[in-house]
Amino acid sequence: MTPFDILMLISVICIWSLLLVNVALIVAGYLFYLQTDRLPVPSLPQTPPFVSIMVPAHNEGMVIVKTVESLLALNYPHDRYEIIVINDNSSDNSSELLSGLQRRHAGRNLIVINTDKVTGGKGKSNALNIGFAQSKGELIAIYDADNTPEKTALTYLVAEIMADAKLGAVIGKFRTRNRNASLLTRFINIETLSFQWMAQAGRWKLFKLCTIPGTNFIMRRHIVEEIGGWDVKAIAEDTEISFRIYMMGYRIKFQPKSVTWEQEPQTVKVWFKQRSRWAKGNVYVIVKNFPLLFNRKAARIRFDILYFVAIYFLLVSSLIVSDLLLVLHALGYVKTTIAGFSSFLWMLAITLFVVGTYITLTTEKGEMKLSNLWLIMLMYVTYCQMWMVVAAYGLYNYFKDQIFKREVKWYKTERF
Repeated sequence: MTPFDILMLISVICIWSLLLVNVALIVAGYLFYLQTDRLPVPSLPQTPPFVSIMVPAHNEGMVIVKTVESLLALNYPHDRYEIIVINDNSSDNSSELLSGLQRRHAGRNLIVINTDKVTGGKGKSNALNIGFAQSKGELIAIYDADNTPEKTALTYLVAEIMADAKLGAVIGKFRTRNRNASLLTRFINIETLSFQWMAQAGRWKLFKLCTIPGTNFIMRRHIVEEIGGWDVKAIAEDTEISFRIYMMGYRIKFQPKSVTWEQEPQTVKVWFKQRSRWAKGNVYVIVKNFPLLFNRKAARIRFDILYFVAIYFLLVSSLIVSDLLLVLHALGYVKTTIAGFSSFLWMLAITLFVVGTYITLTTEKGEMKLSNLWLIMLMYVTYCQMWMVVAAYGLYNYFKDQIFKREVKWYKTERF
């Protein structure tokens, strides 16, 4: 067996190991969907807890009005929640738009915090810490500035967390509001349903683990106080705070009936910038929490640590090596005796990907259509390969930032 054969074999084993893990998560997630679809959401306490909804926003004038109006229209008792918008060092017309909303809704608990380049402009975590200092809710909910939550979204989150004292946070589901805008947003819609919320459902079903997304979640105030707020060095502040909640002995539950709709990137340039930022942020969390693998107190969350390590280090490197060797073999530059077998496994992997992804889409109304099969196949050979480049670029940027000690700042996702 040649060195190229050994490299190819190791890469194939790594890829298939992770593929089978994800198949297991999809199956478990699908079972969780069948289970929760039949079960009612717990009822709110007779006196609902006071909730502080925080919305960090940087130059979000294009979407902020629609977001705030959606939050004002929630069916949660209006005297039991406040909305705190942190208009963080914005240079657009956000301040004027938010002032207009305050005038039109003078009787509501709508608070706007305007920061400048001295106090703000240092990233989402810093903005959340500023908002939290002025909040008074027993529970803290977070929504991104481009979100339009369904009216029941907050009620479901609050009811779920109040029904179980072991829960430190409860997350909901986010859907793609502009999924029909372009081919890219159609891919993102499939990714969101299949690889984000279905994987969350599977991890909760199998391990009672979930990772907080950036939006549509709720957590207990005393937890934020005990952990000292959000890590200002973390770009992926949601993943980072999840691990600290785990280490306090709490669980994070997924409630898919709580839904918010968000705007996704409509161009490859905007998507690449957003996702490479996510990748870099998740690498920071992996490096920060890697020592927990050897901590007995973290035994329950080792799967999540290993899962993130495998996705961002093992899978990326294995995909790059295997794809490169297959291309070089086809061009005649290298010889590997298992290239044919690898090609067979590659085709089998595509089949599993298409079937598994399509099955997850059947859980959503309006998504069970045969045209999605062709879309998923196209997604595998285009969008998924682009993700590999994004993850590699995120790794590169993380280590570059560590070398040059760059300060965390807002990475604005362009709105449409």
